[in-house]
Amino acid sequence: MEEIMSTDRYNSPLSERYASKEMQYIFSPDMKFRTWRKLWIALAETEMELGLSENGQPVITQEQIDELKSHVDDINYEVAKEREKLVRHDVMSHVYAYGQQCPKAAGIIHLGATSCYVGDNTDIIVMHQALKLVHKKLVNVIAELAKFADTYKELPTLAFTHFQPAQPTTVGKRATLWLQEFLMDLEDLEYVMGSLKLLGSKGTTGTQASFQELFAGDQETIDKIDPMIAKKMGFEECYAVSGQTYSRKVDTRVANILAGIAASAHKMSNDIRLLQHLKEVEEPFEKNQIGSSAMAYKRNPMRSERIASLARYVMVDALNPAITSATQWFERTLDDSANKRLSIPEGFLAVDGILDLCLNVVDGLVVYDKVIRKHMMAELPFMATENIMMDAVKNGASRQEMHEKIRQLSMEAGKNVKVEGKDNNLLELIAADPAFNLTLEELEQSMDPSRYVGRAPIQVDKFLAQLVNPVLEQNREALGMTAEINV
Repeated sequence: MEEIMSTDRYNSPLSERYASKEMQYIFSPDMKFRTWRKLWIALAETEMELGLSENGQPVITQEQIDELKSHVDDINYEVAKEREKLVRHDVMSHVYAYGQQCPKAAGIIHLGATSCYVGDNTDIIVMHQALKLVHKKLVNVIAELAKFADTYKELPTLAFTHFQPAQPTTVGKRATLWLQEFLMDLEDLEYVMGSLKLLGSKGTTGTQASFQELFAGDQETIDKIDPMIAKKMGFEECYAVSGQTYSRKVDTRVANILAGIAASAHKMSNDIRLLQHLKEVEEPFEKNQIGSSAMAYKRNPMRSERIASLARYVMVDALNPAITSATQWFERTLDDSANKRLSIPEGFLAVDGILDLCLNVVDGLVVYDKVIRKHMMAELPFMATENIMMDAVKNGASRQEMHEKIRQLSMEAGKNVKVEGKDNNLLELIAADPAFNLTLEELEQSMDPSRYVGRAPIQVDKFLAQLVNPVLEQNREALGMTAEINV
């Protein structure tokens, strides 16, 4: 039965409205505590395989390992919850609960470890899993943008500098600007994801003193502990040195990746919102969707606005791990704990929602080519003046004289547009001036917008072929996602 949302307490909108169930599970208690148990098994197995013994007898047996493995997923949460009320310690409560299910192995669970062994290693594992999901969704956003750029690579549109009409570009070329930023994010993500390492098991201040004691100072054996744990948990290695925790700089690096994705999405969503105001491009709008409670005709860019809203949260959220990292004292303080419980999961949940929205918006983006052409043709005479001037020079006119005349006529046409509210009549003004020796028909022939987009279509083709398609080919198994938007 589907759980009904509680109405008498705070519910996080990240869970209720924005983030996917897949991302929510990655940060769920179930994921965390199952990972704790896997880490306890990895530690016990490692200690057994390295021959941990006392008085010539093995301390850990295969029977105990098998018992631990048989209860890795069926967590007795109620036992742990009741125990925590008594001892006020979450790790020791779960050690106790696990021991209740595994009486033969109860005495060797967590042997030689401190709480951060399960806590910090789990945090790294969870962040790695979350980054994998972000990577998958980001690749799909890139794929959809690539399709859009290719489809509209030749459609001329006004470019804007300072949000003032500038030399034309194409709709597809503009999309490559969004694409390029997401590609940068993907590169950063892959680097950080590939550099993540486990904490390993280094003890209360990172000195591995407990293992020095357990293995009677056998340095060669102790050196094998962290690499073996890492391999069992699917990682290449552990951080070489640590205090009690892994460096909180790691959280900062991860949060910065999320903030970078958020910034790219925000830029794209802002452009879409401005284009929707111009009625040139429109985000998906469902048949029964209501744009405004008062103005029934409105079609607001609500999803793009939501992208921008969540993106600002993520960008600001990245400050949390940075400040936490900067203020950790010596081998550890606990002022990171409450902050990490909020900043890292919420950053991921928000980015998850952002990428779903991006995928949904780009997949259904509507382009109104006739409106785009109308806006283009209203401005194109100004932008075509250099070509017109060259044509007049070919007919025997002086370039300097033509430049001055075009400047004066452009000012007159601009006044007609801005002051009088009339259409742009620059071509008519030029045709009426005998100095140009050009007919209106000849002038209108130069008004093909595709003449003024430069190499935009070629740039799109090269960009997709050389930079985007290899990435998509490398990640082809991840492609084909669709996004479900809750509200």
